[in-house]
Amino acid sequence: MLPMNVAPYLKDNQLLAALPAEDLEHLQPLLEPVELALGEVLYESGKRQAHVYFPTSSIVSLVYVMENGASAEVAIAGREGLVGISLFMGGDTTPSRALVQSAGSGFRIKGSLLRKEFDRGVALRQLLLRYTQALLTQMAQTAVCNRHHSVDQQLCRWLLMSIDRLPSNKLVMTQELIANMLGVRREGVTEAAGKLQKAGVILYQRGRIEVIDRLKLEYLVCECYEVVRDEYARLLPWTATARGARATD
Repeated sequence: MLPMNVAPYLKDNQLLAALPAEDLEHLQPLLEPVELALGEVLYESGKRQAHVYFPTSSIVSLVYVMENGASAEVAIAGREGLVGISLFMGGDTTPSRALVQSAGSGFRIKGSLLRKEFDRGVALRQLLLRYTQALLTQMAQTAVCNRHHSVDQQLCRWLLMSIDRLPSNKLVMTQELIANMLGVRREGVTEAAGKLQKAGVILYQRGRIEVIDRLKLEYLVCECYEVVRDEYARLLPWTATARGARATD
C-alpha cells in the first residue's frame, strides 16, 4: 500500500479519480509516487518504455524530433490524463519523446502491470480508451493549428491548454522552450508574448508567465483550443467540471 500521506493524492489525477472506488483500491498498491523535474525525459523516440505516468501537478509534452534536431510538440498531458498510451495499446515504443514541460508530482506504474489491469478491468479499459481518443483529437488539431494558424494564435492555444492542466495560472517556461514546443523561431514567440503582455493578458518576467486575463486569452485564441476542449469534455466530462471550477476561483 502507498503511505497514508500519499494515497489521497491519487485523486489529484483526474483519470484515477474517475475510477470506481473498488478499481482504484485495486490499482493503488501498484502505483509509485514520483517527482518529475523540468526537462526530464520520460522516454525517448523509438526506445522501449517501461512505465505509464499519471501526472498530478506536472505537465508532460509529447515532442517529435526531426533528424536535423528541429522539434515540435504534438500534444501535452497533465492531471487530466496519462503518458504512455502505447504500453496498453499494443506497442512498447513511440516515435515521440516525452519531456517534462512543467515540474511537479505524479504516479507511475510498470507497463506490464497496467496491461494486466487493462485486460482485467472493464472500467479502467473504457476510461483509458476514452482518454486515448481525446489525446488523438488533440494531436490532430495541433497539426492543423501548426499548419494554418499564426504564432500568436498558437501561443494562445498553448497557454490555455497548459494552465488547464495546472492548479494555477502561472507557468515556469522560457520563450526559447516555448519556441521549441511550437516548432517556430524564438523571435516569433518573443513578439507574440510581447503583444499579449501589452494587451494585459499575461505577465512575463524571467522565464515566468502568469495569465492574468483568461477571458481575453480565450477571445484571442483560434478555434483549435475549443475543438480539443469540447472533445475532452465529451469523452472525459469531469475534466470540464474541474477546469470550470478553477476558472471561477
